[in-house]
Amino acid sequence: MTTASFPPGFLWGASTSAHQVEGNNVGSDFWQAENDGSWGLADRSGDACDSFHRWPEDLDLVRDLGLNAYRFSIEWARVVPAPGRPSPATLAHYRRIIEGCGERGLTPVVTLHHFTNPAWLTAEGGWTSKDAIAHFTEYVRAVLPVLDGVPWVCTINEPNMVAFMAASRKRGGGAPAAYLGPPDAEVTAALTRAHAAARDLLAAVPGLRSGWTVANQNVQDHGAGPDRTAEISYLIDDQYLDVAKGDDFVGVQAYSRLRAGERGPLLPGPDDRRTMTGWEYYPQALEDAVRHTDARLGGSTPLLVTENGIATGDDGERVAYTREAVAGLRRAMADGIDVRGYLHWSLLDNYEWGSWEPTFGLVAVDRTTFRRTVKPSARWFGRLARDPEATLATEAEVDPEATVDPEAKVDPEATVDAGTALDPDAGAGA
Repeated sequence: MTTASFPPGFLWGASTSAHQVEGNNVGSDFWQAENDGSWGLADRSGDACDSFHRWPEDLDLVRDLGLNAYRFSIEWARVVPAPGRPSPATLAHYRRIIEGCGERGLTPVVTLHHFTNPAWLTAEGGWTSKDAIAHFTEYVRAVLPVLDGVPWVCTINEPNMVAFMAASRKRGGGAPAAYLGPPDAEVTAALTRAHAAARDLLAAVPGLRSGWTVANQNVQDHGAGPDRTAEISYLIDDQYLDVAKGDDFVGVQAYSRLRAGERGPLLPGPDDRRTMTGWEYYPQALEDAVRHTDARLGGSTPLLVTENGIATGDDGERVAYTREAVAGLRRAMADGIDVRGYLHWSLLDNYEWGSWEPTFGLVAVDRTTFRRTVKPSARWFGRLARDPEATLATEAEVDPEATVDPEAKVDPEATVDAGTALDPDAGAGA
C-alpha cells in the first residue's frame, strides 16, 4: 500500500446545524420541548450562537482559517412557519448565506433536515402523520430555487438517529446518548420515502449531488458473536446505508464505536478514556466507518465525511484526535476508497441537543457577547487543510496557553484552491 496525498479539490471544512447555532428557532419542535420540559432537556438553546445574524462573521472565520468548505443546514420550521406558507424572506436569507460562501471561495454543503421539525408537523403526528411526506416535499420544492450552484446537498441528517430519538421519545425520553434499542420502524420507513422524494426533486438542479448522512456506530463483536453483531449493525447502521445505494454520495459521520457484548452493548467503563459526551475516545472510528460504508455500498458511491470530531475541554486532545482520525482517513483513501472531503464537527462550540456543556468547536463562543475566539486547534486544522502531508507528518503539539486573538487573520494567500474545490467530480478515485 502506498500513502497518497489528498487529491486536488478535496473539501476541507467545518460543519454546523441551524438549531444549534442560529438561535431563537421558535417554530421548531425542539424549541417547544426545550421550553415546555416535555423531553427533559437540561438546557435551552435560546440565542444559541446568534449565527442567524452573525453568519458573515462565521464564514469569514472558515475562509481565514484556510478552509474551502462550509456545511450548514436550512431550517424547515423557519422556511415553512405554517403548512403551505413558505417564507420568501427566510428563503432569501439562506440564499444570502450560499452566495456568501461563493464570495469567500467556500463550497457550500447544505443540509435540508438536521433533527428538527416544525412544531406544527409534530402536532400532526410527526414523521408518521399521513401528510408528512407531502409536507417535506413541499418544503424541498420551496427551497429548490435557493440551491442554484450548490454542489452538495444532504437531504436528511442521520436518519438512524432521528428514528432512535423517535423511539426514545415514545419511552418518555429525549435524544438517546447511546444505543438503547431498535430505531422506530415507522419513522425509518417515512424517512426513506422522504429521502426518495427529495432526491427526485433535487435531481432537477444542474450540478447538484444529493444524499443523506448516516451516523455510523462502528459495531464491533466483543462477545456477541458474528450473527448478533451483524444484526445490530443492520438495525442501527446498515439498513440506512442500503437506502443510499444509487445516491450521488453518502455522508459519513463517525465519533466512536459500539462494542457488542454477549449480554448487550458494552458501554465505556471507568477505565476507558472518554469524551465529554461519555463516548469512548476512539479516533479510529472514522477510518472504520469509511471502510465499512464503502464495503456495504460495494465501492460504487462517493463518500463525504460530513461530521467527525470530539467533545473535549482540552484543545490539545482535539488536535490529537483529529490528527489520528484524518491519518486513518488517508489510509482508507490510499486503498482506493473514494472520499471527496472532510468536514469537521463543529465550527463553533454550540448547543448540543439539550446541553451547552460538550464543546466540539474549533471556535469558542461567549454566550453573552457572542464573541468568537479561535482556538489553537482551529489554526492547526487550517494548516492541515493547506498542507495535509506535512501536518500529519509532524507530531501534533498545541500550546494550551496560546489563546488566539479572534481579530487576527490567517494569510488569505495561503488558502487552498477554492476554484478546484467547487468541482464535485474532482474527488479521489473513480
